[in-house]
Amino acid sequence: MEYALVCPPDDGTTLRLDYRAFAYAGKFVVGAPGKSVIRTPDGSPAAPDWQPEEPLPDTVDPDAFDEDVVAAVSFSPDRTDPTTCRLRYVTVHAARRGEGIGPRLIGETVADLAAAGFERVKIAVNNPFAYEACHKCGFAYTGERTGIAELELARPAATPAGVDPERYREGLAAFRETDGELSRAERRFVAERLERGPPDPDRSPRDGR
Repeated sequence: MEYALVCPPDDGTTLRLDYRAFAYAGKFVVGAPGKSVIRTPDGSPAAPDWQPEEPLPDTVDPDAFDEDVVAAVSFSPDRTDPTTCRLRYVTVHAARRGEGIGPRLIGETVADLAAAGFERVKIAVNNPFAYEACHKCGFAYTGERTGIAELELARPAATPAGVDPERYREGLAAFRETDGELSRAERRFVAERLERGPPDPDRSPRDGR
């Protein structure tokens, strides 16, 4: 697999992702946000043996999809702070989740944003699994919420954030307070992480260490 910066913000380039395989697929046909991807190196399908649960409507051309995309992220400058960039949507092919591809994509994208001159990167998450993955990518919970069930995390673009263990636990505990009921797996995950504390951030894939 290889990383690629598809376009910076306002470039207008779009991605056509199969909505049956990717969450937020419709967000990537919007031209304004920047986009980056992890894709197969030879243009082959991301998951050749994957079988969708539902057929495509006759009006949808399957050849129009970007089949080599394994994961994608969209991003744009913060509306109130031009030195900050927000990761808007992160999505991984349904058949490739759990392989660590999402964190790798985030790490590569943050490195590109730092090179582009952004000083800070933010992301909002709505579940404890994404919350943990972003901490591994060097983000830390800010104590702010962007929605009823969305917690805001941030990091300097050039280095991982310093993580306060109590603030980390505060964020995890907040998922128990949302209107949405946690699944059994999510409840178990939250309980384990509350006891263990924050993870060590992974090195950027470009660190070479």
